[in-house]
Amino acid sequence: MSALTPASEVLLRHSDDFQDSRILFAGDLQDDLPARFTCAQSRAFTQQYHHWQTLSARMGEQASYGLAADADTIADSDTLIYYWPKNKPEAQFQLLNLLSLLPTGCDIFVVGENRSGVRSAEQMLAAFAPLNKVDSARRCGLYHGRLENRPSFNADDWWDQYQVDGLTIKTLPGVFSRDGLDPGSQLLVSTLMPHTKGKVLDVGCGAGVLAATLARHSPKVRLTLCDVSAPAVAASRATLQVNDISGEVIASNVFSDIHGRFDMIVSNPPFHDGLQTSLDAAQSLIRGAVRHLNIGGELRIVANAFLPYPRELDETFGNHEVIAQTGRFKVYRAVMGRNAKR
Repeated sequence: MSALTPASEVLLRHSDDFQDSRILFAGDLQDDLPARFTCAQSRAFTQQYHHWQTLSARMGEQASYGLAADADTIADSDTLIYYWPKNKPEAQFQLLNLLSLLPTGCDIFVVGENRSGVRSAEQMLAAFAPLNKVDSARRCGLYHGRLENRPSFNADDWWDQYQVDGLTIKTLPGVFSRDGLDPGSQLLVSTLMPHTKGKVLDVGCGAGVLAATLARHSPKVRLTLCDVSAPAVAASRATLQVNDISGEVIASNVFSDIHGRFDMIVSNPPFHDGLQTSLDAAQSLIRGAVRHLNIGGELRIVANAFLPYPRELDETFGNHEVIAQTGRFKVYRAVMGRNAKR
């Protein structure tokens, strides 16, 4: 998270205009520009735990993480710089939350890559902060407006749910597979056998469907779920609660906040960070799993068939097998042995 994104490079073209501004950075913060931007005051709010880890290391309490911002997050900010994410409902949730708290008259800047759909910010904010494009470079757009009308916002209004084999799955904007179980997770779920016992860790838990499915037919499992996404952490907790399932759900960047060892680790690891293809999370998952598995424990993941995970599994565990596959996805299983790299 050291190299600047194209969106941040566009912002730097206007850095002289922000020297007296008290800025709140929010949205898809994929670099550390908020920590080094020249301005009167810089704060940052993110729903992504790994982005918060990087920013808080340099900004301290000026960087905050959570599902929704509050008055303390905003403080005395007079300018919002919002990085547009690839998910439009996520952007709508975050922007309406922030605009409901910011003072009228404050400057609103929205920046993002054109392919992310940043143009739709104009229509989304038309009733609250009419935007005009002020720059276009690096295949990005930068928009500016002033907050004229504060929207109403209640996070409770954004919850949704769907059913999977008798389970109620709770979801929020920005959660993976928000509208239903994706094909990859469906394939992984099909491999989870009844009567599983021991400690199970679900990494990148999303809405909690993997853990909930496992617990339904294996009630003796002890569950821990983790995700970098604050909406996913909230959704997983709600999914466990509504289905009367016990388990711990925590924010963690793969294994950053995970302690102890497990008998099984399951995951449908992401291979994107925002719009960018990134295998970092999956590679960290595979390499780090050996430090969190008991001898004889297993890592079970689903991935697009074209991704280069077999080599990573063999180099780390010394073994792997494909236990289910379709034309698009494969479910890999690797067993922790005494000779695995630690």
